Amino acid sequence: MKTYNTIKILGVDFINGTVDEVISLVKKGGLVVVPSASGLATIKKDSKYYNALLSADIVIPDSGYMTMLWYVLRRKKIKRISGLAFLSNFLNDPEVKASSDLLLVDPWPVEAKHNLNYLRNSGFNVADDISYLAPMYDRDRVEDSALLTMIEMKKPKYVILNIAGGIEEKLGLYLKKHLSYKPTIICTGAAIAFLTGQQARIPNWGDKFFLGWLFRCIQNPKRFIPRYFKTFPLATYIFLYGDHQPL
Repeated sequence: MKTYNTIKILGVDFINGTVDEVISLVKKGGLVVVPSASGLATIKKDSKYYNALLSADIVIPDSGYMTMLWYVLRRKKIKRISGLAFLSNFLNDPEVKASSDLLLVDPWPVEAKHNLNYLRNSGFNVADDISYLAPMYDRDRVEDSALLTMIEMKKPKYVILNIAGGIEEKLGLYLKKHLSYKPTIICTGAAIAFLTGQQARIPNWGDKFFLGWLFRCIQNPKRFIPRYFKTFPLATYIFLYGDHQPL
């Protein structure tokens, strides 16, 4: 039973609070998702992704575009918490750092190396074997028995999925359903890459004023400009459905 403030947008219960409140809740375990605007724009086409959002324990309102649309079209406010701000504060939490009880799911060896180095330089006491290299998942059937076995053997408190959005949420739900205990499964995608420098570094003021998209587009326009054009259906969904699930 949820005991924190939420606002329902398109049927999804987004947390409406502070970063510190989110981190306090995250420590209790469960599936944590941070849907992007481009991900939310696919919910009518990708039912498994949408189901993962509906089944999550904590949904963080990362999208500045979504929060803006919610205010302009529905005249309601929700406190935006970026995935970058959440992950940065989470990894700087003294309790989390002291336990160093993490398992990372990374897309490629180079990302795994940079992520481990970042954690060690930040004061985490982690070994190489806390990183699991994810295979290429089928978007329609995201399952991984090898990862499930590894998690059951190590029993980490926190599992951080650093793979593509639209995939990691489905993997997170798969793990939540099949694990014998309740770790915190965090789906923050590329957020850690902003911290390690593998993606464009976003200053605090840029993140605060919803300009993360601009820094990404400047660094890699061919990749990110088309992605952001695909977010336009989200405006239609919020206008038509508001807090209800799309038909």
